[in-house]
Amino acid sequence: MTSTPPTAPPIRFWAGLVRDPSHGPLPMLLLVLTAATGIVDAVSILGLGRVFVANMTGNVVFLGFALAGAPGFALAPSLAGLGGFLAGALAGGRLVRRWADHRGLLLRNIAAIELVLVALAIVIIAVAPTDRVTAAAVAVAALLAVAMGLQNTMARRLAVPDLTTTVLTMTLTGIAADVRRSPAGATGRRVLAVVTMFAGALAGALLALHTTIALALAPAALALVAVVVVAAVASRRPADWQDHERRQ
Repeated sequence: MTSTPPTAPPIRFWAGLVRDPSHGPLPMLLLVLTAATGIVDAVSILGLGRVFVANMTGNVVFLGFALAGAPGFALAPSLAGLGGFLAGALAGGRLVRRWADHRGLLLRNIAAIELVLVALAIVIIAVAPTDRVTAAAVAVAALLAVAMGLQNTMARRLAVPDLTTTVLTMTLTGIAADVRRSPAGATGRRVLAVVTMFAGALAGALLALHTTIALALAPAALALVAVVVVAAVASRRPADWQDHERRQ
């Protein structure tokens, strides 16, 4: 009489998608950042003059629309978003090398810098009009884009599969193209990335449409606070997931 192998309980399966020995709490924290990205991009598009600050593919397209004179698209916010993102990625490349030996500290420190940038953006929004394309709106777009450039560079270095936190094109491609070959855990993590981005964008859009832009951006700041605190606590005890070289 043959016995069937036991299956993992559903709770344990889902917990494994966001926490594993190779990456520790990083998947969970990167999903939080993914939701924050959805909020930030929703706020930037709806409140700062139709500009993406995280999704540079969309921003380059918007830049083309603005140059073509399409109604509703302005050149300055798109240029600020693109320039800010590149500046953030450039700075991120240098900072990543400084903290590359400890993945937990890398996440904590970059998220802390992002938090400062987002907080500064909220202050500017609170004291200056950003309901149209103004200097304040352009400055806020640049600040948020710098934060997203830093985040994208950090996520690239952390190299948690399927969790780039800012772009979903390849994630969606992987869900469809590898549906029969990928382990259930990999597919589940990709789906979670899409769901969290969607949830963040939905929440950001609802807040931007029904409250103020400053309040709509506040949950992204709270998400960054949570990431900084959890990453700091998780980094106190040595673990294999913290060391990038040991994990190779």
